[in-house]
Amino acid sequence: MSTSTRRQFLATTVASPVLGPILLNVQDKGGTKKPIMGEGAYRYEATHDWGALPPQIKWGNTHGVVEDSQANIHIHHTVHATSDSADTMVVFDHNGKFIRSWGKEFRGVAHGLHIRKEGREEFLYLTANAANPKNTPQPEMQAVVVKTTLKGEPVWKIQGPPDIPEYRSGADGKPARYNPTNVAIAPNGDVYVGDGYGSSYINQYNSKGEYIRTFGGRGSAAGQLAEPHGNWIDNRGKTPVLVVADRRNNRLQRFTLEGKHIDFIPGFRLPCHFHEHKGLVVVPDLDGRVTLMDKSNALVAQLGDSNPGGKYPLRGEPRDKFIPGQFICPHGACFDHNGDIYVVEWVEVGRVTKLRRV
Repeated sequence: MSTSTRRQFLATTVASPVLGPILLNVQDKGGTKKPIMGEGAYRYEATHDWGALPPQIKWGNTHGVVEDSQANIHIHHTVHATSDSADTMVVFDHNGKFIRSWGKEFRGVAHGLHIRKEGREEFLYLTANAANPKNTPQPEMQAVVVKTTLKGEPVWKIQGPPDIPEYRSGADGKPARYNPTNVAIAPNGDVYVGDGYGSSYINQYNSKGEYIRTFGGRGSAAGQLAEPHGNWIDNRGKTPVLVVADRRNNRLQRFTLEGKHIDFIPGFRLPCHFHEHKGLVVVPDLDGRVTLMDKSNALVAQLGDSNPGGKYPLRGEPRDKFIPGQFICPHGACFDHNGDIYVVEWVEVGRVTKLRRV
């Protein structure tokens, strides 16, 4: 297994269509009103810094968010350097009250997060990046996909890349880089792992974590990917489809479950991941906004657009520098059972925003 540095981001972006006013009533003169994002049927009241952390935990980069069947919110973060607790998974109830935390073994490399109900039980699928080899101490778990219970008990793990020719020797003759970012789960339990920060392959496994096939690979042609950061199984049609956030190509790319290219969906700015609720899909665009897509895959709203043009001037700033009603680097998002949206951002001090539909 090879390791690689954390992340390298492309500064160039592709222009996207303007879908109407993005931000309304950012803040009243007294500073008491919550900002409203969007318009028409897609208006949301934003509560920034949602969730009350206990004093021993300080957010690092907040990367993934899911809701379980009990309406609890699970958030995966890297942990801030000043945090007393090393726990990377934080769980809140629906009102933002802290329930528990765990996952110190993923400190510094916590990344992807997916939840799935299997029979009567729910499971989490966590993805941890490969750590920078210069970092000390090194994380206990890295370059790995782990299936766990909701309380963190491990079920199985996929450690490192599959043992196939594509990874044994790269273009320079050295082992190809591997650095997984997120997963999608097919109806039959097959797991699709995006090697987003490595060699831009999608690696497919069965429900036990046993290897099936590899497709994709770096490039911009049909079937090729450049940083497949997030994956999603679209079950809205008659046949399930794998949708990949082809991030550095600023597009979504759709595949059959056997890995055959179907088509592209353009109009994104570094898309990160997906979640669907009653046909509506939320896509966090790392380049400063959250995009909503309808049942026909048309872009219907773009929320909190800070339009940084591929730069992130506030990413490393303290929280009081953040602008209400604007996103900085949305990295993960999910709907809750009411259709409200939770957005987590790639900022050094972490940020969780709840968007309540109004």
